[in-house]
Amino acid sequence: MSRRRHSDEGDAGSQPHKRRRTSEPIEIEDRLESLICRVGEKSTSSLESNLEGLAGVLEADLPNYKGKILRILCAVARLLPEKLTVYTTLVGLLNARNYNFGGEFVEAMIRQLKETLKSNLYSEAVYLVRFLSDLVNCHVIAAPSMVAMFENFVSVTQEEDIPQGLNSSSVYAVNLNCLTFIWKNSVHYLTRFNVIVTQIIYKPLRRQKTHVSMLQVWTAEKPHPQEEYLDCLWAQVQKLKKDRWQERHILRPYIAFDSVLCEALQHNLPPFTPPAHSDDAVYPMPHVVFRMFDYTDAPEGPVMPGSHSVERFVIEENLRCIIKSHWRERKTCAAQLLSYPGKNKIPLNYHIVEVIFGELFQLPSPPHIDVMYTALLIELCKLQPGSLPQVLAQATEMMYMRLDTMNTTCIDRLINWFSHHLSNFQFRWSWDDWADCLTQDIEKPKPKFVKEVLEKCMRLSYHQRIVDIVPQSFSALIPANPVCSYKYEEETECPLPGLAMATTVSNAIKNRASNEEILIVLKDVPNPNQDDDDDEGDGFNPLKIEVFLQTLLHLAAKSFSHSFSALAKFHEVLKNLTDSDEGKLHILRVLYEFWRNHPQMTSVLVDKLIRTQIVDCAAVANWIFSPEMAHDFTRFYVWEILHSTIRKMNKHVQKIQKELDEAKEKLEKQQNKKQRDSGDEEDMEKNSEDEEGQLEEQIERLQEKVESAQSEQKNLFLVIFQRFIMLLTEHLVRCETSGVDINTTWYKNCIERLQQIFLMHYVIIQQYIGTLENLLFTAELDHHILAVYQQFCALQL
Repeated sequence: MSRRRHSDEGDAGSQPHKRRRTSEPIEIEDRLESLICRVGEKSTSSLESNLEGLAGVLEADLPNYKGKILRILCAVARLLPEKLTVYTTLVGLLNARNYNFGGEFVEAMIRQLKETLKSNLYSEAVYLVRFLSDLVNCHVIAAPSMVAMFENFVSVTQEEDIPQGLNSSSVYAVNLNCLTFIWKNSVHYLTRFNVIVTQIIYKPLRRQKTHVSMLQVWTAEKPHPQEEYLDCLWAQVQKLKKDRWQERHILRPYIAFDSVLCEALQHNLPPFTPPAHSDDAVYPMPHVVFRMFDYTDAPEGPVMPGSHSVERFVIEENLRCIIKSHWRERKTCAAQLLSYPGKNKIPLNYHIVEVIFGELFQLPSPPHIDVMYTALLIELCKLQPGSLPQVLAQATEMMYMRLDTMNTTCIDRLINWFSHHLSNFQFRWSWDDWADCLTQDIEKPKPKFVKEVLEKCMRLSYHQRIVDIVPQSFSALIPANPVCSYKYEEETECPLPGLAMATTVSNAIKNRASNEEILIVLKDVPNPNQDDDDDEGDGFNPLKIEVFLQTLLHLAAKSFSHSFSALAKFHEVLKNLTDSDEGKLHILRVLYEFWRNHPQMTSVLVDKLIRTQIVDCAAVANWIFSPEMAHDFTRFYVWEILHSTIRKMNKHVQKIQKELDEAKEKLEKQQNKKQRDSGDEEDMEKNSEDEEGQLEEQIERLQEKVESAQSEQKNLFLVIFQRFIMLLTEHLVRCETSGVDINTTWYKNCIERLQQIFLMHYVIIQQYIGTLENLLFTAELDHHILAVYQQFCALQL
């Protein structure tokens, strides 16, 4: 929650006592907010006494600060769901003391629920409905009106031709709230509640699930099935129903106040109808429930609840809520996780680790930035050095053992997390335990994972350090020493073409030659693509690019900064050499050849070439899928480059679109102002017309830029998908001709990289879905490739 601070700077002329009187209400409001937000945290007093005391304080302040108290309580219901039952108890106590306040709070909650649904804030809407459900247990809301709300949610799912996203959101909201809406004092309505559950029984089963395989962390169903979220939740609700709606894990402080709360008058909910579907609605992305542990993995201490028990859902949901509330402050977040209520009844460390990795591996993207999860796990290891590192090591070992069936995108994230984590603990790891990877083919998941982790570790350290920490037996997986490969270094018996010119260019650069002078020198470089008697002038000359770029990179190889400066200084020369598509492609080939042992330098310099517009995004895509890159096609850094390139293209389009929208908004304001000032002088009208004319011209130019940028963006995706289709089709034909199984390690990597492109950039790709379907993903395409496109389309239903 943001706190509004009012400044007293404008009161310079008023009396000092007036300033104090003005600031006093602000101080009281801040105190009230602090008291409400902190209730339920560590205290020397019991939670029940704190709640009773806070209820007394708030009751006394209601006459003067009722609006502020209402706003704070509505905000914590939405933003602090992990303390839901604490706040429902507080509201119950206030309702028992002040019936009118209880009614106003219920009305405010319904207004807030309508606003969140209208704004597509579905996760916050779920928290609000859950809060209202628990108010039934606190005798604030009458059970029949709550049942009526649930029936309204279910009625949405009965409508015809509604999107699956709306259907799933409504089912999820009802099911989720079943878990906390325990009818302890509402036995009379239990039959109606069972009817609601029966009405939605077939909804999870009838939904389309084509997309599920695209969202699974592991393809194998053993040892833990990777279930679609509604299927798993439905199984948990069914078990809860079988257990007569009794669970044993939710903190329920209102039980201590039952004698007080049961005497309170209850409120009926105002009329509420969930909003109908609209074309601009954005529904939550479906997801798969991540499972890594069961009761056999935590042999000592409390038993881990089963995957289909409601306790498992409640624990995981509360831990996710804590992370969502505190993710910006890793120390606070770690402390809150470790002080989870009821931690002595569950193997808390196992639950925390599973939830964190579940979020980190969530597809298409984690709820928060990747590095947050790394920082959080490091902080947890510091706070629990005697137990949590062992659980984390166990989890890492389990993931390593299951790499063969792990999604490639999740392996990327695992590599990033593990290398970053090791760098904070002196790169200590029991590498000998992973010696089994040394006997496997280097392209298999396990040796490839270890190699990529070591390469990432080297980025966070240096080469010799990695050599020293890894056993000698792992030498084949240690990354190459990151030095350049300058082809004109030494003279050989058979001199390379351009060797003499490379020396000339090197001397010219050392003598601070200008761009024009370098271009004059390069005119003498022969073109291997032209005959001696061919007088056509400045065509594509690959040797010219090789001589200049190899020499320039060699002279600037000392550091990133030296390389950046060199590219900036000779930008004009590079633009001249890459004025054709062949030139752009060849400059990337030369860069790769020069820095083939230093993937990080390659990534950074490709990024620089795009930023300085020496090469375009389509050229980078064509280079990545070219035969010269086949050897590194499955390497992690190659896909880092491709996704970085796509993001740059997307940001470029967004930037121009934003400028266009701002210009249109400015013109609209100008026209509105002109209408208001229509009675003013003619000179002002003339100036207004001039400004409007300039804005219209600016809008026209920006419109052309947007169309051009969107055309480039569409072309980039067409290039990428076309290259994927070509590579995969060649592989499938080759395997079919040879009678070989198509499911090779390369095929798994390639097909999952195609899925990755769809998932990571699905919002943008949606805009061009018609073009893709007409040009590339046609019915004639092999069903193995077409299946990926169909999975992507199923996400949008």
